[in-house]
Amino acid sequence: MKKLATATVAAVMCAAPALADLVFPSLSYRTGPYAAGGIPFADGYADYMTLLNERDGGIGGVATRILECETGYNTEKGVECYEATKGEGSLVYQPLSTGITYQLIPRTQADGIPLHTMGYGRTSAKNGKVFNNVFNYPANYWDGASIAINHLLDENGGSLSGKKVALVYHNSAYGKEPIRTLEGLSEKHGFNLTTIAVDHPGQEQKSQWLQIRRERPDFVLMWGWGVMNQVAIQEAANIRFPMENFIGVWWSGSENDVLPAGMAADGYKSLNLHGTGSDYPIYADLQKHVYDKNMAAGAGDQIGTVLYSRGLYAAMLAAEAVEKAQSIHGVADITPAMMRDGMEGLSITNAILEENGMPGFGPEFDVSCENHGGPGVGFVQQWNAGAKKWNLITDLIESDKDVIMPLVEEDSGAYAAENNITAGC
Repeated sequence: MKKLATATVAAVMCAAPALADLVFPSLSYRTGPYAAGGIPFADGYADYMTLLNERDGGIGGVATRILECETGYNTEKGVECYEATKGEGSLVYQPLSTGITYQLIPRTQADGIPLHTMGYGRTSAKNGKVFNNVFNYPANYWDGASIAINHLLDENGGSLSGKKVALVYHNSAYGKEPIRTLEGLSEKHGFNLTTIAVDHPGQEQKSQWLQIRRERPDFVLMWGWGVMNQVAIQEAANIRFPMENFIGVWWSGSENDVLPAGMAADGYKSLNLHGTGSDYPIYADLQKHVYDKNMAAGAGDQIGTVLYSRGLYAAMLAAEAVEKAQSIHGVADITPAMMRDGMEGLSITNAILEENGMPGFGPEFDVSCENHGGPGVGFVQQWNAGAKKWNLITDLIESDKDVIMPLVEEDSGAYAAENNITAGC
């Protein structure tokens, strides 16, 4: 099935209805200061769906169809894209933007369409008893903050008492997400926390890194995106901050973030939700059924990169949820409501990852009504500038649920009260 090219809202609205198919909107951003992150994710997401069509005839015998709509990482445009595409039978939205996610949560709830905000969005959506149609498995931002601190604990003999930790964050809903968790963790572990905001889009950070040079934190964490990451890593190098003590969240750990700094980025670390690189069996199938047929999305130059891998992973999880929904309801051409059931009934095992040509790519996990957020685990990876390669340097690290779950209950409970939602399964 022919995949729509990057679409304008008007083009999508005017598109003729297709025959029965499984529609996956892609709220992409191939333009603007965040395009370096948006392009590879969109390419990986689309290429996986193309693979399913070309190799398997779709999912359960029904073809997949990507509806790509350019948002430029702009919240208003993201909402416009949603309104323009929801009537196409869209099964699940993955907006790749916390700002867009916040605006879509009430809209998708009213329309009965699920959201999957994998590793981003509103963290307390982990509570499926309140956020019935929002899913953020396999991990969220509060997990990420805790995983980073747990890694630092592992690296420092189990104690951060008296240490200084700085958070450099994108001054947006996204960047602010980990602050409350880090505040709780600082109380628990006795480290001193400083938060340093970077305004959109993040190209000017001189004052922030002068502050870091002056205050000399032991460790710097980063919640950045797009050009902000590149600038921060270069500025860290300029003040000779030790790269091995600089850890980004999983949205601050792509090749695009480190390559501009050259050898100066060597040793920089970031979190990751999954494996990366092209050494997985799925790439042989992609080569045969997608790349060799000149059907790769975009320019085809993002293959094997971290964020391309994340797009593949997101698409694989969506496809598995479709199969689960088809099994639950006994029909192949499912509705968005059925897709929601498939997502809530999702079970990812090592056997399923192997069947998809992605052995060991991510964690095993089950989704339930109570837990829409998965296991809350992640890897730490480190950049080898000489080899121009990310290497996973840890096994999966668990987050501190004793700190995180009370925050989830508090925040989701406040949301339920504000919106007259009766929580329950």
